[in-house]
Amino acid sequence: MEIDKLLMMRFFLVQFLFFFAPIQAANSNLFREYIGAEFNDVKFSDVPVNSNVEAHFILAFAIDYTTSSSSPSPTNGQFNIFWDSDNLSPSQVSSIKARHSNVKVALSLGGDSVGNGYAYFNPSSVDSWVSNAVSSLTNIIKEYNLDGVDIDYEHFQSDPNTFSECIGRLIGRLKQNGVISFASIAPFDDDQVQSHYLALWKSYGHLIDYVNFQFYAYDQGTTVAQFLDYFKTQSTNYKGGKVLASFISDGSGGLSPENGFFKACSKLKSQQQLNGIFVWSADDSKARGFRNEKQSQSLLATSR
Repeated sequence: MEIDKLLMMRFFLVQFLFFFAPIQAANSNLFREYIGAEFNDVKFSDVPVNSNVEAHFILAFAIDYTTSSSSPSPTNGQFNIFWDSDNLSPSQVSSIKARHSNVKVALSLGGDSVGNGYAYFNPSSVDSWVSNAVSSLTNIIKEYNLDGVDIDYEHFQSDPNTFSECIGRLIGRLKQNGVISFASIAPFDDDQVQSHYLALWKSYGHLIDYVNFQFYAYDQGTTVAQFLDYFKTQSTNYKGGKVLASFISDGSGGLSPENGFFKACSKLKSQQQLNGIFVWSADDSKARGFRNEKQSQSLLATSR
């Protein structure tokens, strides 16, 4: 009888550990870079691609505004192309994906500005915005043979719940329809921004594959210790998400490669927490010969 009770206790202990033990973290070889926002004539083929990483180019931006150069206005989910489509065309997407089987291409929605003003998230209603967004983005994504979407709205004329419902339903519909295979969000440490993205994460985090947290929005001169602390905080905020490390090419904010970014990434790697690296942006990196992209990819290629 005592033996039976012992065996039963062991059985339940094994079951408990199986279901409730924390999932072990793992490094990733994911490299992502925004491209096309600054019209610097940068092409996909300019950017080095290490064959041992998964590389995502993110076209910046598609915005639901009119394309009027003088006074663009919101279109309630009817997206238009605002990236450098002359140099980053459908044929060039097909070409880079044909050259590199490890390359995928996404588009980012929103961004900071449009024309001479902010690009606001400004839906008329949840249902109408989602319907328009699904339709217009499906057309763009299919025309360009894209793989995913990134959400980078930074200014809002809606409450967090409306943002959450619009974006969550959009991602869900695009995935359900087989139009995209992944989705990411790009928040940063600002109260209004975080309130909107954390509401989205709470309700629809299961649909979001990557968190492109803008660590370069922290103060210029961020130290390695501060960066690691910020990373820990945002990994807690977006619990269960793949939060990527990031830097800005022109060194205008956050922890720069020159001041220890790769040291911080190596520390995360040693802790099995390096979920990938993303860069803003290829447009600025072109003049620098993409040296930091090469170093990022070299680090990631051995991260597993």
